[in-house]
Amino acid sequence: MRFGIAEMSGMTLTRRLGGGGSAQELIAAVRGFDRVASIRELAAEGFDLIELGGDLSLFFPDAFSADTVAGLAALRDELGIAYTVHLPLWSVEPSSPLGPVRRGAVEAVVETIRATAPLEPEVYVLHATNALAAEFYRMRMAEAARPIVLGIFADHAVRSLREIVAATDIDPRRLAVETIEFPFDLTLGIVEEAGTSLCFDTGHVLVGFSGPVDLFEALDRSLPHLAEIHLHDGPWQGPDHSIGYGQDHKPLGQGDLDVGRLMARLDEAAFAGPVIFELPVQGTKASLARIGEIRAGPT
Repeated sequence: MRFGIAEMSGMTLTRRLGGGGSAQELIAAVRGFDRVASIRELAAEGFDLIELGGDLSLFFPDAFSADTVAGLAALRDELGIAYTVHLPLWSVEPSSPLGPVRRGAVEAVVETIRATAPLEPEVYVLHATNALAAEFYRMRMAEAARPIVLGIFADHAVRSLREIVAATDIDPRRLAVETIEFPFDLTLGIVEEAGTSLCFDTGHVLVGFSGPVDLFEALDRSLPHLAEIHLHDGPWQGPDHSIGYGQDHKPLGQGDLDVGRLMARLDEAAFAGPVIFELPVQGTKASLARIGEIRAGPT
């Protein structure tokens, strides 16, 4: 396995926007944002695998322009780094039963895949279901109706994935459906039916986004389809259907993830794919240090 960092978690702009400062300073930081320079900064911190954030295009129209992508490609060649891409998720609803909304989501994803093709990303991570499906997942309803309603969203997600593959001619195994706020069984079913891969998000599973499932049981079921790991910690929510909002995205050791067992299981499975920390730079470095300590064993 190879460790990397998510651009939108680690970049300096994120720290500035979350760390205070005057309105004028924040506006200046946004206006002066240089994506290629930002990725260079992450590489200078020691990261040679970086997950590009598709949602930057929501606020920066040139985030995936031809010039920006050419700059990122040149940086890759200069520094020997590699990329994965987290496809857009904010306002994107690939599982929506409303046709125009679903088709718009497909178009947004397809545009990003085409724009980033010169970067040769190893994996494209996708939320096959999103905020609307999550709202129905949480909604009070007759339990007999829940699998029917959520199954509708799952069916539309599969349809969207197939359309994305057809429009881009991408190998479907390079598309990794992330474990998010949707039942794990249905997420895995989407992956199996669409023939894509899976991105296993440890923090999401721990805090209950995927339902009352054991992390290692879910991981074992995911391994035949696993293309990427999103690695962060959080408190295990137990067997009840509860969700710990805002409790994920913690550095390793600040939650209930059995890091040693996870590393051992991935090593046993000979997993060689990307393991992306969705953490700030310092949290990522602290987490890597913890992994190193665990692998070194007691001194």
